[in-house]
Amino acid sequence: MTTTPLRTGPGTGTGTGTGPGEVTGAVPAAPGYRPRRTLPLRVEAVRQLKRRRTLVMGAVLAALPFVLVAAFAIGGSPDERGGGGRLNLMDTATASGANFAATCLFVSAGFLLVVPVALFCGDTVASEASWSSLRYLLAAPVPRSRLLWSKLAVALGFSAAAMLLLPLVGLAVGTAAYGWGPLRLPAGGSLAATDTLPRLALVVAYIFVSQLVTAGLAFWLSTKTDAPLGAVGGAVGLTIVGNVLDAVTALGSWREFLPAHWQFAWADALQPQLEWGGMLKGTAVSVTFALVLVALAFRGFARKDIVS
Repeated sequence: MTTTPLRTGPGTGTGTGTGPGEVTGAVPAAPGYRPRRTLPLRVEAVRQLKRRRTLVMGAVLAALPFVLVAAFAIGGSPDERGGGGRLNLMDTATASGANFAATCLFVSAGFLLVVPVALFCGDTVASEASWSSLRYLLAAPVPRSRLLWSKLAVALGFSAAAMLLLPLVGLAVGTAAYGWGPLRLPAGGSLAATDTLPRLALVVAYIFVSQLVTAGLAFWLSTKTDAPLGAVGGAVGLTIVGNVLDAVTALGSWREFLPAHWQFAWADALQPQLEWGGMLKGTAVSVTFALVLVALAFRGFARKDIVS
């Protein structure tokens, strides 16, 4: 993000003055001005919803269940091919609509669902800087903290919507293709239909929480650059690095401090007896990293002079 020493004045996002960090006279607020009423969430949400990348990402996520159904139709259902005595989510994909929705989450949680989170959170501030519109938003005047909170809230909202879209479409497509029935568990046995939806909702909620690290990382990078692709790519790349490090067994117990180590802890929700241990540890690690990254974003952006 292009920056030069620029002075700050009360009530504006960019400010004026004669020396670095110098405040040059108070500017009285306009009658009726309320900082909390600037950049409403509804306005920001509509702006983001109309962007092409939002529509493309929604189409990709909605298309995945149809692609999987076509793949099973061409190659045969997993249980027909046999699993060598080992049962996993892919083996039960065609058992019911609920199993198909769980399989959609299983094949996408490691990477595909990372992309919309990084895209929505990494593109939000950097894109304004690349369009040279960030300084005008701040001079509206929209307080910097208000701008960041609005953009972060909308980005997380769209990320959550992406997490919901995939299983909902998967559940509808899977039910139409394979029928509705109990959720067949990888460990054996099944869940009653009345317990299926709450368990799937818990899985989706945990996946969203586990992606908060990527969201925080992308958002922080978005405040440091005016290249949206750099922020999005950097968040995805560092997430992949975390997955690689988690695969290094020589790290031993140190891997438990990596968010990637707990990304599939939601599988504990698909057990006959619900297990909370792994998901609670994963939530603590993810939320801690996310809070630190978001705090860094706010701290750095509050001190940055914006001229691009």
